[in-house]
Amino acid sequence: MLEIIETSGERELVIGDIHGCAEELSVLLTFLREKIKITQNDLVVFLGDYIDRGPDSRRVVDLLVQFKHDFPVTRFLRGNHEDMLMDFLGFGGSLGHAFLYNGGLETIQSYGISVFSPPGEMMRLMPESHFKFFSSLDSIVSLKSHLLVHAGLNPSNDLFSQKAEDVYWIREAFLDSEFEFGKTVVFGHTPHREVFDHRPFKLGIDTGVVFGNKLSCFDINSNSLYQVRRGTMVVDVSNLPEIA
Repeated sequence: MLEIIETSGERELVIGDIHGCAEELSVLLTFLREKIKITQNDLVVFLGDYIDRGPDSRRVVDLLVQFKHDFPVTRFLRGNHEDMLMDFLGFGGSLGHAFLYNGGLETIQSYGISVFSPPGEMMRLMPESHFKFFSSLDSIVSLKSHLLVHAGLNPSNDLFSQKAEDVYWIREAFLDSEFEFGKTVVFGHTPHREVFDHRPFKLGIDTGVVFGNKLSCFDINSNSLYQVRRGTMVVDVSNLPEIA
């Protein structure tokens, strides 16, 4: 059974898929520190898919490890790309055989590792803090009014019977459902040009930064959206419509 982390923060912010786009992540994190002025009483949750496809997965993880050091209550969810990586390295997960062909090649290269190196050699060359990061990712975070997952939840199962293959990988069965889990489900995984707003059921905030679109952060308390478009140094601020 997957562990459900119950937590909260004075302010609660959720960040969508990053996929190796370190520059855009750096811009967003600087904005949160300097403009929003988050504190150690605020909770920031990252929805997974930190690596693969983009230009600098290693630096993304460096930024996230440092952010966790500065804001210890931060939580990181496991995405399907981290799931593939861990399986590829032999530490549990799924579809590790497809890792290199789904953006993993760029990840391996960002660490300066040859793709011909065996997994054991890759482990030796990966910083210990990075392996610890990948090994300690959460599956589901439950807030007072929201559930946070990478891909979604299977509407055929209750919250406490969810399976890893759904939480990290599900698409249509979740996206097309109006099953009520009692809280709004905030998820990433499936990229959309704009935020996928299907509240009160679900809210998708993977806006495809690695495909040239935007990196998105949702501020639950203020209903605000902070977004960095690929290749820019600007954070656009907007508000989602209030739920009737």
